[in-house]
Amino acid sequence: MGISVTFLPILLKALQLVLALSLIVIIHELGHFSMARLFKVRVEKFYLFFDLKGKALFRYKSKRSGTEFGIGWFPMGGYCKIMGMVDEHYLATGKRSVPKPYEMRAKPAWQRFLIMIAGILFNLVSAVILYAGLVFYQGRYELKSADISSGMMFSPVAQEVGFQDNDIILTVDGEELDFLSDDFMKRLIESHKVVVQRADRKVVISMPSDMMQRLLATNEGMLSVQTPFVADTVFEGTPAATTGLQKGDRLLAIDTVKIYDISEAQRLFALAPGQPLPLCIARGNDTLRLSVTPDAQGRIGVGLASFAQVYPLKHYRYSFWESIPAGIQKAWHTLIGYADNMKYIFTREGANSMGGFISMGKLFSSTFSGVAFWSVVALLSVIFAFMNFLPVPMLDGAEILFLLVELVTRKKINDKLLMKTKMVGFIFLMFLLVWANLNDVIRLF
Repeated sequence: MGISVTFLPILLKALQLVLALSLIVIIHELGHFSMARLFKVRVEKFYLFFDLKGKALFRYKSKRSGTEFGIGWFPMGGYCKIMGMVDEHYLATGKRSVPKPYEMRAKPAWQRFLIMIAGILFNLVSAVILYAGLVFYQGRYELKSADISSGMMFSPVAQEVGFQDNDIILTVDGEELDFLSDDFMKRLIESHKVVVQRADRKVVISMPSDMMQRLLATNEGMLSVQTPFVADTVFEGTPAATTGLQKGDRLLAIDTVKIYDISEAQRLFALAPGQPLPLCIARGNDTLRLSVTPDAQGRIGVGLASFAQVYPLKHYRYSFWESIPAGIQKAWHTLIGYADNMKYIFTREGANSMGGFISMGKLFSSTFSGVAFWSVVALLSVIFAFMNFLPVPMLDGAEILFLLVELVTRKKINDKLLMKTKMVGFIFLMFLLVWANLNDVIRLF
């Protein structure tokens, strides 16, 4: 039973990943399919997953369009097989054949360009729709880093450059930042100077230019937020009720140990079951001295205030029409941020930090949440669109590049050359796939 309970969160993450990638691939291929049909190009197959060796879990052939729709048995990606992308007769015999009107190669370059870029556009549009929907549904929260009164915990790498646990980040390059914004960590890591509040003084920390590489090399984050121990509910008949704790009380210290985070208080209570502990409590503007004796399990019997209850979050609501530009802005910032981070891939630390399916699975929650799931789907849609836009053979980006060359030079790229570049691209992509997933496996041990 213990094994199955432990396995359930992993299984749920895996199922969410498969569902998310399936949706993203279907939307991408639907873009190619829709544009091809718009220009009266026949589509031979439209598949989720691959039907290797012609085997499929499900298939249906449309009598109207002649397209075979199906679900393959090999659960990786999917494809839309458009008729006549290359002259297959020429590839086999060296002799060119006359393109049929319903083949893609019979269409002008601008139509072929739109067919190829449609998959990317569909992914981006779907990301905009998801982001707009999320903003409309839940609004947007803002929290200045300077208002995180309990400060933060910093990783060893961050401490090496001058940060200390419990520091409060006041400004980054002279500007107060929203901790909940998408680019907070990026701006912090790539900044020059950070001012922090440390006890009763301000400290200026000079950030190294290779901060991102240092973090990637250790596969660690930079910081985590501390949530103070604030009572939201005091249960009757518990040590907390006996000692006189009230809702809203904030724990400042246990004995001589200052308390900045819930986990530290819980650790100290767990170490002293049945032993009286002196407490320092903030109640309104007053500071009180109390004593509590944790029960046999090391608990005192309080329900704790959440992160949102403790800190002064500002909540902004969006109307339907306001959510549309907000969704566009969110998708654009995500795209630009991801594109900018690609520069780290060309460093040793960045290459070693690449992740595959396990890393993607970790993006999902171990307990299903609609908001969290669709947020990750939107993020992966943007990433999928960007990766497909790269001019790497076998990806849409290379086809788009060749078509742009054709539009400018009015000369079509040789089909045999295209097939050779695709083979090189396939080998390169397989190498990246193996490398990324191997990194994931290595990090497990």
